[in-house]
Amino acid sequence: MDKTLEAAKAVASARRDLAPLRPLDPDIAPRDEDEGYRIQEAVHAVLAAGVGPLVGYKIGCTSAVMQDYLGIPHPCGGGVFARGVHASGVNLRHREYIRVGVECEIAVRLARDLSATGTAFTADTVAGAIDAYHPAIEIVDDRYADWRTIGAPTLVADDFFAAGCVLGKPVPRAAAPDLLDVVGVAVINGVEVGRGTGADVLGHPHAALAWLANHLAASRKSLRAGQIVLTGSLVQTIWLSAGDKVVMEMSGLGSVAAGFA
Repeated sequence: MDKTLEAAKAVASARRDLAPLRPLDPDIAPRDEDEGYRIQEAVHAVLAAGVGPLVGYKIGCTSAVMQDYLGIPHPCGGGVFARGVHASGVNLRHREYIRVGVECEIAVRLARDLSATGTAFTADTVAGAIDAYHPAIEIVDDRYADWRTIGAPTLVADDFFAAGCVLGKPVPRAAAPDLLDVVGVAVINGVEVGRGTGADVLGHPHAALAWLANHLAASRKSLRAGQIVLTGSLVQTIWLSAGDKVVMEMSGLGSVAAGFA
């Protein structure tokens, strides 16, 4: 069996079975993040029947608080799939995850494709492709025997903790506040547990979107109209207990809520 496919099947099997992923056999483990992304693409193909089509992307490690927490000094990307996208107010089952957590994010929805032109994308050049913003909860799952030692390449292969998202109502780009000034507040069971600003996400969430567009272009891929992108957490990941109720409040963008029964 092809080593990339063998690694992808091991990653996908652990995710489907809710079995903590242990370090892959050295013969098939990704040696660097480029190999991790190749395995990630194969994981998407293996999981396709269970998770639905790819509808967008998540970007991890876009803020200093998350880079420090995970010990990875640069952004990393993963897929978002149709069956993992929920509307605000959803009640999810805590037991359907290994160790579920949430993050407070500004999501963007694209009005047009961001296809490679030979010129690098910038925060300014991607802005015009955005249709709307959503206050968002990224759902993450610590599905690793030990994420601190499993290594960034394997985390990338497994979509970097991605487990879905919850989206609040869209705010058209023309009606949105300056994202630098947006304050995100994470509230669990009525208690504030963290806050951050749009400026914490690579200086501006549009910069994170530009990073993703350039990252995909390097592999001859592109972002498509209608896709959503989670630009990265404004706060450190919050790990949940069964029964927790989550609200992320975003000044100027509204709020988004979910329960984990």
